[in-house]
Amino acid sequence: MKFRVSSTLEYTIRNEGTILLNLHASKTPSQTVYEESFVVEPAGKSQELWSATGENRFLRLDISESLNIKISYSATVDTRYQLLSAELLDDTPLSLYTTYVLMYLNPSRYCQSDKLYRFAENKFGKIKNGFEKVLAVCDWIYNNIQYLPGSTNAQTSAFDTITEQAGVCRDFAHLGIALCRALTIPARYFTGYAYQLKPADFHACFEAFLGGKWIIFDATRLAPLNGLVKIATSKDAADASFAGLFGEVSSQTVSVSCEVLDPGFLPVSYQSQDINGVTFD
Repeated sequence: MKFRVSSTLEYTIRNEGTILLNLHASKTPSQTVYEESFVVEPAGKSQELWSATGENRFLRLDISESLNIKISYSATVDTRYQLLSAELLDDTPLSLYTTYVLMYLNPSRYCQSDKLYRFAENKFGKIKNGFEKVLAVCDWIYNNIQYLPGSTNAQTSAFDTITEQAGVCRDFAHLGIALCRALTIPARYFTGYAYQLKPADFHACFEAFLGGKWIIFDATRLAPLNGLVKIATSKDAADASFAGLFGEVSSQTVSVSCEVLDPGFLPVSYQSQDINGVTFD
């Protein structure tokens, strides 16, 4: 499926600063970037960086003077997803996890799975199938956590969200990740562009490792699962924010767009027990 994604960000720099951007569509075996454009006005010093795992692309801008800066990114991206039978998506024995997968079992800054172990076990521990277990986690979040823009901030963690029972997409994702890890299911943060998301913005959800595959889940149910264009995956939002600001830098505007270019596109809605798992792995 082909998508046209774009984002425009404007910042004010007072004196000097650095902006670390995470806007680029990821290049993976299941996601091809055919063409892309990145424009900074006025032009400045920039450097493309890759994460240690080689999956996520960043761009660092170093600004040494006071100015207003506009950053524009656009790309045409082809994504390929698979529908896998839920029967194949059970827990994988811990002994078969690679080192890379194992790191997504550990608590992280925003996903304190160690604090939520008892809650997760009491609510979901008796469910046998791994896929059904994660579905139950997503259903619980959707039914018990209010999606409330402006209710949280950059310090809000999964433990805060389950206590306050309100949040936005990143909070829904962090809570899903924390509960999965508490259930010994590796889970990681997913950020990207999302088709039909209203209002349009960067979107966060999560992937759980089931049956040897990373399966996508979105407890917000705000966008079709096959309408996502991946930007990055990480332990949590600390490693995948769309912009990191250092120095006297303040954000002015953010605009995001995701348009489908495939006339035969059929959205895959949120998962249920009679819908197969969706993977971009």
